[in-house]
Amino acid sequence: MSRARGPGAGPGKGSAGPGRGWLLRLVIAFAFAQGAVSMARPAVSYRALALGADETAVGVIAGVYALLPLFAAVPLGRRTDHGRCAPLLPLGVVLISGGCALSGVVSSLPAMAAWSGVMGLGHLCFVIGAQSIVARQSAPAEQDRNFGHFTIGASLGQLGGPIAAGALISGESGALGRTSALALLVSAGVCAVALTSLWRIEHRRTPGSRAMKQPAKVPVTRILGARGVPAGIFISMAVLSSTDILTAYLPVVGEHRGIAPATVGLLLSLRAAATIACRLVMTPMLRLLGRTALLTTSCLLAGLLCAGMVLPVPVPVLAVMLAALGFCLGAGQPLSMTTVVQAAPAEARSTALALRLTGNRLGQAAAPAAAGLIAGTAGAAAPFALLGALLLAAAGLGLRGGRAPRASSVPADPASVPPEPTPVRDREQDDSVPLADRNRS
Repeated sequence: MSRARGPGAGPGKGSAGPGRGWLLRLVIAFAFAQGAVSMARPAVSYRALALGADETAVGVIAGVYALLPLFAAVPLGRRTDHGRCAPLLPLGVVLISGGCALSGVVSSLPAMAAWSGVMGLGHLCFVIGAQSIVARQSAPAEQDRNFGHFTIGASLGQLGGPIAAGALISGESGALGRTSALALLVSAGVCAVALTSLWRIEHRRTPGSRAMKQPAKVPVTRILGARGVPAGIFISMAVLSSTDILTAYLPVVGEHRGIAPATVGLLLSLRAAATIACRLVMTPMLRLLGRTALLTTSCLLAGLLCAGMVLPVPVPVLAVMLAALGFCLGAGQPLSMTTVVQAAPAEARSTALALRLTGNRLGQAAAPAAAGLIAGTAGAAAPFALLGALLLAAAGLGLRGGRAPRASSVPADPASVPPEPTPVRDREQDDSVPLADRNRS
């Protein structure tokens, strides 16, 4: 058991390392960075509407957010596999802050789309660096828990960001353009606060980190060929696309149904609060259901709830649906991270996480564009039917691919694999074993 506490795996109880303070600081930084993005995304939609955009244009702008990250994810993952992760975090903060601020200053839709892309690139840099740190510094039995705690930072940002945006943005007396620009400038300042927590995040001198600088590149086809990786990527894409389109299109639905921006912000934050609640109780849910059943059930229920949002329900009913949807969406992201990390070759885990993020960005680029086309022809609420179908497909993949084997099922050159404290326990673990039982060790 002591091998799982080796320096390459990250600290824990009984470790001589700096404990789990790095994870807390990472969660705090992620909360501010994600809060800024969650504040800026609806603000971008409202500012685009104020500049004369229709539903299709809003979808295109939301899609551009994903374009630059789409091409940058794998190179950044390769770099992180063979070097340090921490430098990506301040770079991401700077790009997010700049994208937010300049989106609030420009007055043309193409310029807004461009700076939205910069914002997306910054978010990608931050997330690749942060997820790679969690994967590298967590023992195998701690990965579900640590990824769950890490994504609580995202949920906290998604909770506070829309409330702040709703409080600042006003559609009265032609003030929508001015107040949405103010919200974007404030979001830039919120993101900058994340810099205050980015100290001593990464363990700089460990045998694992030194070894990771030398191994040869693992082909992308081999990573994608590892059973469990494609399913984890698709589930993550479906869940994130749902959250993304919900954030971008609920303001549009609110405008059509006469729901005030402040109420829309509260509704989005209610969804985020339910996601936090899900991640706080993930351990007992895993004990009860196991990873495969939890992934499948949560995606299935989320798909049905998304499809149900097409109905013109009253605001209280919409609030209940969003709370239930948020709870169901809470499990997909952290469990898909663990699935991908444990299924991928050990020397290419950051690249595998980058491929997962590439899938996310593909969804964020294609889904909003498709949603914009659907909204332009079938109404503002119609994109939620698309999300329902996407999540139902994810539920099917979760059922088939949830029992992903470990990375040892994909042969690797032993000389190129960095020291990992996982050989015995990693093979002994099975995804169907409840998390709480594994964490007893």
